[in-house]
Amino acid sequence: MSQVRRESIGQPRVTVWFDGGCPLCRAEIALYQRLDQRAGRVVFVDLAGDGTCPIDRADMLARFHAQEAGGPLISGAKAFAAMWKQVTPFQPLGYLAQVPISLPFLDWLYGQFLKVRPRLQTLMVAREKH
Repeated sequence: MSQVRRESIGQPRVTVWFDGGCPLCRAEIALYQRLDQRAGRVVFVDLAGDGTCPIDRADMLARFHAQEAGGPLISGAKAFAAMWKQVTPFQPLGYLAQVPISLPFLDWLYGQFLKVRPRLQTLMVAREKH
């Protein structure tokens, strides 16, 4: 499994799987990696590599997935919340996302984003070529 780990002062608390073949995903994950570099609370696994996935690769690529240490595999807004709780300055957003009324709304928003994601990826690829 292709993993990106940084030297850290702490133990990883969350594993995040991402689509390294998606320029949009790479850009977003690069931000989280920079912010988490010193703390080392998140392990980022690039699904574009040839490593194994905890579930079907197509399912992993279709939605954002994470796993808190010792916990079940989660996806969507819940996965973002788990990651955000570990990455300064996103921590307040991570805790806010866990409020019962917030999570269904954020998951709905994430579903709307997934509908336009292919178009955004196309725009990012075109932008990278120029």
